[in-house]
This record gives sequence, structure tokens and C-alpha cells, in this order.
Amino acid sequence: MTVFEDSARRLSEFGLTPYEAKVYLAAVRLGPTSASKISKHAKVRREEVYRTLPKLEKAGLIDRVLGRPVKIRAMPLKDALAILINRKEEQAKQEISSLYSKRDGILESIEAEVGTIEPEEEEYHFTLISEKDAIASRTAAMIENSTRSIDIVDSSANIVRFIMNYSDSLNGTKDRGIRVRILTVCPDNEDTIPDTLQKHIPANSFSLKYIETLPSRYVLFDGTQAIITTTPEGTLSDMKCLWTDDRSLVGLIERDFEEQFAKSNGWETYKLSPYEKMTRIVKHLSPRDHVILVYDSLEAKRNTLFNYIRYGLDRGEAAKYVCSEESPNEIRKAMRDFGIPVSEYEETGALGIMNYTDIYIRDGKFSVLDIMDKWDKYYTDALAEGFKGLRVTGEMSCFMKHSLVDELIEYEKALHTILDIPLTAICAYNADSLANVENPIDVYSELVKAHGKVLFASKDATVGKVEMRKA
Repeated sequence: MTVFEDSARRLSEFGLTPYEAKVYLAAVRLGPTSASKISKHAKVRREEVYRTLPKLEKAGLIDRVLGRPVKIRAMPLKDALAILINRKEEQAKQEISSLYSKRDGILESIEAEVGTIEPEEEEYHFTLISEKDAIASRTAAMIENSTRSIDIVDSSANIVRFIMNYSDSLNGTKDRGIRVRILTVCPDNEDTIPDTLQKHIPANSFSLKYIETLPSRYVLFDGTQAIITTTPEGTLSDMKCLWTDDRSLVGLIERDFEEQFAKSNGWETYKLSPYEKMTRIVKHLSPRDHVILVYDSLEAKRNTLFNYIRYGLDRGEAAKYVCSEESPNEIRKAMRDFGIPVSEYEETGALGIMNYTDIYIRDGKFSVLDIMDKWDKYYTDALAEGFKGLRVTGEMSCFMKHSLVDELIEYEKALHTILDIPLTAICAYNADSLANVENPIDVYSELVKAHGKVLFASKDATVGKVEMRKA
């Protein structure tokens, strides 16, 4: 299955037929275009394209640009998904309304037939809960029924979700004198969790500490019950969980928490060094993350991008580095000095270091579609060669050098809005180069809007000062 076909399959989960998903995605990728080009790109017969277009137009996902010839223009993907989700919500409301109208009748008939049976009393010590709604309702009930303490161990992102998902239940803990303690890994922004807690839970109703590595992931209630996640990834509400009140196991969990909590650092005094912050940021980037890096020195650029590349290589991903400000040989030498075994990785195909003329501006020409196709090929080849994924980075000063700023913005927007290749990307910009373009504030604003995250790196006495912001 190609990347395009996989994206169409995922999009069809929002209520589109396979043909509708392919035609719409082709229109998104091509921009204003003709039905024949959509047919060729989507690999859908032209007759099916013509039958599908009116349905997409009626749904508000495309419109027609009048002219000769008439062109098809797709709604932005974000807007289209909102339309499809709203349509699903309306369908769900109608279905729920129908079920309510049938409820009383079926209750009366079944109760009359079955009668009242006294269930045998059973004692359960272990229960596997796999349904999302069941996990959510069980967790909320245990929060509300707690009388002494709630202890939580999870990733920082999941802690934030837990607070927001169960804020109504957690709000009453302070009034009931319940102690809420949280143990997690410090996020990129040290204040994220405290700010979320103070926004959704009464002040002074929680204790938060940071630990370097999570021992496990669980929620402990009153030292008598626990919900334990059974997989290393995902959130408490979207995976299988084990509930237990087994005294031996709960006792072990409680002792583990007390030991870890006692030796961990309180959030008020916990500060990450520049190096720790930078490595955490690049470590936690994931497929489809599209980041703009703005740096003011070669040292800051190298420290950030080389750590980013090294982490991907260490975890079995392939990596591509596109040179512009420095030559490929300069980057190879700098990477070797940094401790990356460049020759070894290049021999296995894990690492590719290339000049910008190999992908961005080829034979003096720039083409968004050619670049996207190239990234698609690199990603497909990486998976075929057994790598877990692909992370890429490029020095973007070549676009300023060739006076292609408008084309650069076009490329960045395309990469961010229609990228259906699950690679991880950092686009690196020298702050001085950005400052010297015409209308630098406008250009910078457009570039920031074209990325999901913004990363600043400036020269420091050691490794550079690093800051991550949302775009």
C-alpha cells in the first residue's frame, strides 16, 4: 500500500467512500486542477472521478473554479475534516435520539420476561478493561469514591490529558481532604503541568514531582485499588488497563510509588539545563512533526540538528541532512567530531548527507511536487530497507541565496498542509539570513504559520539556549 493509499484509507474513516477520499486527497495535493489530472494522480478512472466530484461538491469539500477549462479546488484539509466530523455528529445525534425513543419499550418487555434475579455475590481481584468508555467511567467513579489519596504515575502528556478529562471529578478532592500526588517526567516546558493543574483543580490540592525515567504507569486509589496500563504507549482512556484490589500487588505498587516519590524533585525547584531541554525536545519529536528551527550560530545549529539526527539513528530510523549553509563534507566532519560514526551509517544507508542542489533547487529549478515526490521516495525506500522511519532536516538559506523566498513559503505551506508522509522534519533557518530578506517580519510570520512547532537555539557557553513554542 502506498502512502497516498494509506492516507485515503484513513480519511475514509471520517465517512468518505474510498473513491471520494482518493479524489479529494488528489485535489488537495495538486491545488486547483482538472478532473483528468486528479484521475491520473489518484489512479481512479476518469468516469469515477466525474461521478464522485458532485458528491464532494455537495458535501462542501470541493468547489469549481470557473474558467476555461473549469478547475477543481479542494477545501483545506482542516476545514474538510471539520465538515466530516460535524456530519458524523449529526448522524450520531439522530441515532441516539432513535435509541431513546425505543428505550422505555424494550426495558418494559425485557424486565417482564426476565424478572428480577438476585446475582450471586462474587469477589474480583483482577479485571482487564479494554473499552474506552468503561475505563473512563471506572476511573471517574474511583476518583469520586476516594477517601484518602490518589497517586498518579504517567507521561507528562498523559498527565495533562488525565487532568483535563477528569477535572470535574478531581475538583472535589480538596474539599474531601484527599491528597493528590503526581509523578512524571518533566515536559519541555516545566510549567505546563502546574499551569494545567492550577487551571482545572483548586490551588494547593496536589503535589507534583519530576523523575528522570518512569518506573511504570498507573493510578493508585487510597492504597487499596489500582488501574495499571498494559502497554508502554497511549493514554489511560484509549488502551487496555488492568484494575486490581489484590492486596499483595497494590501493596507493591504503593511501596514503589512512595520510594520513587521520596527521591524525586519537586516541580517548583526543577530546572532543565539547556542541553537537557534540547535533547528532550528532539527526542520527543514524532512522525509528521514539522518544526522550524531558528538559530544564531553554527554551534547552536549543529548541537540541535546533530542531536536530532543521532537520536533517530540510535532508534533505528534513517536520516537525511540537506546542506546549504555548509557543504556536505563540512557537515560530515562536524558530525564525526560530534561523535556520530558517519561512514558507518552512510555505508548501511541509514544516513544521507546531500547538497541542496540534489533536492531543493535542481538544475536551477524549483518544484514543490518534485520535492514532495523525492521525500516520498526516500521514506518508502527507508521502510523497504528495514528502517523504522525517516527524519529529515534541511538548511534553508539556499532559498534566500537564490532569491526564492516566495517559493520557499509555498513549499513550507505545502509540506505542512498536505504532507501525508509520516516523516519527522526540522527546517533550519539562520536568523541573520531571515533578517536580511525583504519584509522579514512578514516572511517570518508566514514561515511560523507553516510549521507545527517553533524551536529557537542561540549560542551559549556550552551547548546553546533552546526554547520550544507552539506555532
